Amino acid sequence: MHTPVTIIGAGLGGLTLARVLHVHGIPVTVYEGESSAAVRTQGGILDIHDYNGQIALAAAALTDEFRGIILHGHQAMRILAPDATVLFDQLDDGTGARPEVQRGELRQILLDSLPVDTVEWGHKVTGVRALGEVPRGLVR
Repeated sequence: MHTPVTIIGAGLGGLTLARVLHVHGIPVTVYEGESSAAVRTQGGILDIHDYNGQIALAAAALTDEFRGIILHGHQAMRILAPDATVLFDQLDDGTGARPEVQRGELRQILLDSLPVDTVEWGHKVTGVRALGEVPRGLVR
């Protein structure tokens, strides 16, 4: 039997944690202050590195879905001086070490991977309190 987990915030971190817990059969509820997933656009492009983000998505059993939204060729990097002189120019090396994805598409994959009632939209945290004793050293 597992203790239910509460997560505050339906950003990428909160949703990834919710998915990993769900995969392991741990009940979870995510509380999000925004009224719905569609209330605003979710930003731009993100690098998902092989040493952290890709590991988290593998733990969430979403590697195939992640690979389906990779923007191929977007690992290229060019750095320009203020006068537009090229200081650094590196083509996409094809390793997949830090592929880029659209933030909104990744968030949608995470939302779609959770049971419908997992995220409670329109709920803001107004306070927190400890239940029982807090282990020494965890709170200052």
